[in-house]
Amino acid sequence: MSTIYETRYASSPEAVKEYNTTQLRDEFLIDNLMQEGKITLTYSHYDRYIAGSAVPTSKALNLEAIDPLKAGFFLDRRELGIINVGGKGSVEVDGETYNLNLKDALYIGMGIKSVIFKSDDSKNPAKFYINSAPAHTNYPTKKVSLEEANKIELGSLETANHRTVSQMIIGGIVTTCQLQMGMTELKTGSVWNTMPAHVHDRRMEVYFYLDVPEEQAVCHFMGQPDETRHIWMQNHQAVISPPWSIHCGSGTSNYTFIWGMAGENLDYGDMDVAKITELR
Repeated sequence: MSTIYETRYASSPEAVKEYNTTQLRDEFLIDNLMQEGKITLTYSHYDRYIAGSAVPTSKALNLEAIDPLKAGFFLDRRELGIINVGGKGSVEVDGETYNLNLKDALYIGMGIKSVIFKSDDSKNPAKFYINSAPAHTNYPTKKVSLEEANKIELGSLETANHRTVSQMIIGGIVTTCQLQMGMTELKTGSVWNTMPAHVHDRRMEVYFYLDVPEEQAVCHFMGQPDETRHIWMQNHQAVISPPWSIHCGSGTSNYTFIWGMAGENLDYGDMDVAKITELR
């Protein structure tokens, strides 16, 4: 089969306090992404969010409904966000083709019946990172290149968190039901992302780490602000962040990550900041 999926159930913060390293990784780490010739999906019960990947090589890959959706087609009641992190490729959406270069994004609205992933070169395949959330209506499909993203400069080299946030699938650029996606790139010499850390109980989030150099890693922090935990992560791995959890990380070098989220509102600035000096 070209599609692999798994289901993750929600965990309470009280339960997570007792998890050991293996349990944390089993519950929150997504480490099966970017398999050549396959679509891999993780269905989370946090806001019914799906994170996954599609890596077409010599053959195109069709996005098909998985059993948990109980739907005739994948986007029957969902919307989809895609960011290409590999070679040049294209996504065919109900017969219309959208070409995606490295770090270009594509939003696809509810009701689309056919989504087909293709690579221009099977030896340098496109690597499509995909996020999906439930939707209530259809909004138009739209491509957003990295150059068209809304860019925000944050942090500083002095605090090791100088970074550029590229808002891509977000209000003002793309109209969505609840899905939001973007990319944060750390500058050389900076390693901390999303500092000061925060929670937003109104929505969950998934981080996907990329551009992590070989033999380097990112330590991702999660948990309640006064009860934090960490997960060591490699390139092209993702991590689920529950609404009650902080989500930040520090790498052994600079790197990039894609953030995706869904939930009760679309206010990007809706967050409860945790003071750095109060983290435990």
